[in-house]
Amino acid sequence: MHMDKKGPIMNVSLQILPLVPENQLYPVVDRVIAAIKASGVTYVVGPMETTMQGYMDELFEIVKQAHYICIEAGAERVAAMIKTDFRLQGVTIEEKTAPL
Repeated sequence: MHMDKKGPIMNVSLQILPLVPENQLYPVVDRVIAAIKASGVTYVVGPMETTMQGYMDELFEIVKQAHYICIEAGAERVAAMIKTDFRLQGVTIEEKTAPL
């Protein structure tokens, strides 16, 4: 079981879509990825989304910060696709991506 007093380990995937001019899109998304890296959580960057592993409160705080990072970078509006994988026993990226 991957759980302690903070709760079970879970996964959150975030696809952040800041409303900025196209030439600014990747730089703004890169700022969000840098914040995820700085948070210290385990994460995997994919071509369409970034998947993070950690505790619910910390991951949702990162999602919240991601929105504000986009606004501070000049986005007028931010859309996001957020996916979660949660179970009381915990769930890790490693167990989901381990070779068969």
